[in-house]
Amino acid sequence: MIYKGVEFTVTAVAPGIWNWQFRISDRVIAGKTEAKLNLLAIRRVQLRIDRELKKAERELPASPDPSVGRPPAKS
Repeated sequence: MIYKGVEFTVTAVAPGIWNWQFRISDRVIAGKTEAKLNLLAIRRVQLRIDRELKKAERELPASPDPSVGRPPAKS
């Protein structure tokens, strides 16, 4: 499945146990969750993807151009 441009998988391991995995750039993030419904397991993975995307955005290096992010000068 794809969520916000991130491909992820959710597979049933046992009743109520789900393995999941996704990749953001070169990092592979994987885990396990407990949920009776597959849609709940998928939603939990989507929330985790949101957190990891936000974290990756914060970790981006600052732009070397000091004018980036500033409002234009008034003339």
